[in-house]
Amino acid sequence: MTNNKKKLTYAQAINELEEIIEEIETERIDIDALAKKVKRAAHLISFCKDSLRTTEEDVKKILTTIEEKADLAEVPDTNRKPV
Repeated sequence: MTNNKKKLTYAQAINELEEIIEEIETERIDIDALAKKVKRAAHLISFCKDSLRTTEEDVKKILTTIEEKADLAEVPDTNRKPV
C-alpha cells in the first residue's frame, strides 16, 4: 500500500471482495497468499457492514426529520380565529 491512501468506498470494497472470491473459487490464488487474501476479505466485509449500518442510521434520522416536519405541518393553528 502506498502513502497516498484513498478513502475506501463501499463500491470499491464490494468489487475487491468479488475479485478475492473469484480468485479463491477458480483456484487462481497461491496458497501462500490465501491467508493474506482471507484477512483482507474479512476487513472488507467488516468495512461494508459498518458502511451499511451507518447509512441505515442516517436514513432513519432523515426519515424521522421528514416525518416530524410533516406532523408539524398538519397541526392546526389553535390561536387562529375563525373568519
